[in-house]
Amino acid sequence: MDNKLVSYAAPVFLSSLMFFSNFMDTDIFRMGENNFAIWFVISVFCFVSGWFINKTFNWQRGGKLLFGLIVATTFASNILVIWFSEYFTSGGLMSENIILFSLRNVFLGSMGFFGMSVSEVLRMESDMRITREKLKIYETTIKDVKKESELIIKDAEIKAYKITAEAELIVKSAELKKERIEKELREFIQIEKELIKKYEGNS
Repeated sequence: MDNKLVSYAAPVFLSSLMFFSNFMDTDIFRMGENNFAIWFVISVFCFVSGWFINKTFNWQRGGKLLFGLIVATTFASNILVIWFSEYFTSGGLMSENIILFSLRNVFLGSMGFFGMSVSEVLRMESDMRITREKLKIYETTIKDVKKESELIIKDAEIKAYKITAEAELIVKSAELKKERIEKELREFIQIEKELIKKYEGNS
């Protein structure tokens, strides 16, 4: 509950600034007086309020909220100007006064939107920077995995070559053994034949 109340502090502060600006002098750029400085300070406060609105409510919700505040405050200001026209008159027509006070609220609300925009741009830049860092980490990880897989493949190839070479040696050794046994058998049979012939000749 307390967090919700705190989150609405910036919108309430901004709408209060817009509404109470109706009681200030309309000649913002009058030379030789402090009017411009006061309006500049109010504009800075509206900018900061917009910044906090974007931080609290994000761009979409905050934008809708701020637009609603501008419309509501402008509507309330126009009713105030119409009801108390003698106090708020600046020597012009009623329609001129309504336009003048409406533009004043829209100007301050625009400063709030400007604060929201700057906050959102900085947030997006921060997100992009984080994303770039993550991409760098992913690329480095992919390179490391690729190198590791290449090493595993090379190791497997070397082991396969060793196994193949050992198998070939075993086969060659078996063939040589077979040839040697066959040769020994032939020699043994030949000796047996010669012995039989000698035995038959003697008898």
